Amino acid sequence: MHQPPTTYTVDGRKVRELRMAAGVEVADLAEQAGISRRYLSHIENGTRTRMRPARYQRLRQALGANEAELLAPPETPPPKEHPRAQ
Repeated sequence: MHQPPTTYTVDGRKVRELRMAAGVEVADLAEQAGISRRYLSHIENGTRTRMRPARYQRLRQALGANEAELLAPPETPPPKEHPRAQ
């Protein structure tokens, strides 16, 4: 059975970009999403990167974003170094 993630890693720059494109102030978007202005500011500036599902869904809906539009790209691990032949 598929379990929803416990948190979503959010791309704060994308959140800010969509908010500004919509011409909405931080305080107004925070109120629409049911989160504090300070929390939204932390998301946008990258101090916080994770959101619980309910908050993420409310923010997504307030911005009119699709399911994955606000998610940060997955981290790619650095390439493994191959042992050097000696």
